[in-house]
Amino acid sequence: MFISKAFAQATESAAQSEFSFSSFVPLLLIFAIFYFLIIRPQSKKMKDHQEMVNNLKSGNKVITNGGIIGVVKDIFEKENQVEVEIADGVRIRVLKQYVAELVKDEKEKVRKS
Repeated sequence: MFISKAFAQATESAAQSEFSFSSFVPLLLIFAIFYFLIIRPQSKKMKDHQEMVNNLKSGNKVITNGGIIGVVKDIFEKENQVEVEIADGVRIRVLKQYVAELVKDEKEKVRKS
């Protein structure tokens, strides 16, 4: 009688430690949600920003990450910098990565509306 109880307990604990795909499904769902809501949009945004930085040209009106608005006057590819004129005769050099966005003219905004 004692042996049968011990044997029953051993089979019960083995059934609990068995891998179940249904216990793995919630983890897969959480990863999928994170991928589509966080990782994918962020990587797309980074790709778009890198493309914008690579296509900077002299004469583009830009905003830096520091909030400075100016016009690109020169591009230094080797140093990975751009020279931005923020006032008449006042030029600063900024790393390309710190150019946040291109400024659209008001005329372009009116045409699109």
